[in-house]
Amino acid sequence: MQLRKLYRTIESIGSRPFEKTEELLQRVLEEVVQNEEFRIKGSRIWKFSPKHGAYTLVHQVGEMEPIRQNYMVKVKDYPVFLELPKRRTVLANEEDQYLRKRGILRYSATGVGDKVQWRGHTLYPYVLAFNADHLDENISSTLNIISTAVTSVLRSKRIERKAKDLERDLDKARDIQSSILPQHEMQFHKYQMYGISVPDRIVGGDFFDYLQVEGDNERLGVVIGDAASKGVSAAVQALYLSGALRMGFEFQTKMSVLLSRVNRLLHKTFSEEQFISLFYAELTDDRHGLVLYANAGHNSPILIRANSKEPEYLESTGQLLGPFPDETFKTESAMMGAGDILFLYTDGLSEATNEHGEFYGEDRLVDKIVSFRSQGAKEIARLIIEDVQRFNSLGTRSDDKTAVVIKRLG
Repeated sequence: MQLRKLYRTIESIGSRPFEKTEELLQRVLEEVVQNEEFRIKGSRIWKFSPKHGAYTLVHQVGEMEPIRQNYMVKVKDYPVFLELPKRRTVLANEEDQYLRKRGILRYSATGVGDKVQWRGHTLYPYVLAFNADHLDENISSTLNIISTAVTSVLRSKRIERKAKDLERDLDKARDIQSSILPQHEMQFHKYQMYGISVPDRIVGGDFFDYLQVEGDNERLGVVIGDAASKGVSAAVQALYLSGALRMGFEFQTKMSVLLSRVNRLLHKTFSEEQFISLFYAELTDDRHGLVLYANAGHNSPILIRANSKEPEYLESTGQLLGPFPDETFKTESAMMGAGDILFLYTDGLSEATNEHGEFYGEDRLVDKIVSFRSQGAKEIARLIIEDVQRFNSLGTRSDDKTAVVIKRLG
């Protein structure tokens, strides 16, 4: 399961009503254990008890020997609990003899919730532990996303309960949103561009931008991004990232270096679960149509050649921005010939649903790009956004929708 899809799945679980945190965590565990892609045999929820200085078992699911109710493991006996706030996810051998007798020899654990202080130590209020026949470091990225997604859902629920009326922020939020987005249309040498962003709420976390230094007609940056949070907080994140990219672009920083620096800034400035996916391309006046790009966990842009109906995808070259401060981002390249179309978009298009819960999907996007490719960039972008909006008008799920069309004219 793709990491962003996993995040969306947990978000969907969190959108359903639940009375207690444990109820949400149980639903997440059941989803993970039942999904054959993860090959998880069993999982457990541990809740921290400050009174006892221990984590208490509150729920278990999967194929495993039952652990007695309210079983406790002391923090002082488990250094792993102190490591989790530093690393979020750990892979370790089980040391508790009782748990080993229940068949748990090796496990991976991840922390959930806003960290708490206890006797000079930082701890997570909940720990989710997973065991399988084969566990390796590859599961860390999956558990990191589970941790950040669940923490984000819990935080959002708490905010929703405390804040019923945000009307006073709307004017400020609109100003933030308008300051991020450029003019829709852009022309650069033989490239024609058009971008549209439609927030699901009054403001959203989607954005796109054209980056160009005054007096420099040799290169143009085109970016599209999607902040994982919602509403005002997402708009603030997008504004911060947009400003950082503009500044880095003006100093002619290399693409990979710029994204690494921006990634570290986001990690320091925002909470770990507030990640952003981003696609960044640079166009030049190269006569062969060279396009340099880096993809930080964003939906793979679709490249349709003038003489073909088969799509090419510009896949990820690095992870999402924010949660992983030491991540590096590779730069790749593609060539665009006359009549070729590069379609950048956020998942609000492909994951829009109709009244039957069916997704709009990538295949439908490809079909529409092909059917509209004789049009200009402006018409292609508008026609596709309009088609998605019609499809989603009675849908069960809706999100911000952003698209940027780049068409090479000659």
